Amino acid sequence: MFQPSVKFDKALWQRIQSCAAAAGYSSPGEFVRDVLERELARLEGAGSKEDIIRKLKGLGYLE
Repeated sequence: MFQPSVKFDKALWQRIQSCAAAAGYSSPGEFVRDVLERELARLEGAGSKEDIIRKLKGLGYLE
């Protein structure tokens, strides 16, 4: 099985750990997977490419 890895800067990782613990996740990895799954589902349900771009701009991911 392919195991990709993602690197986070120290400050972001500390935030992830804190939120995962506060929300009752068993690990920071479980928290990250859940957040990504929810965001992907939301974007995949967005419809057209233009809808996705507009939503990403609204979230501050694109300018």
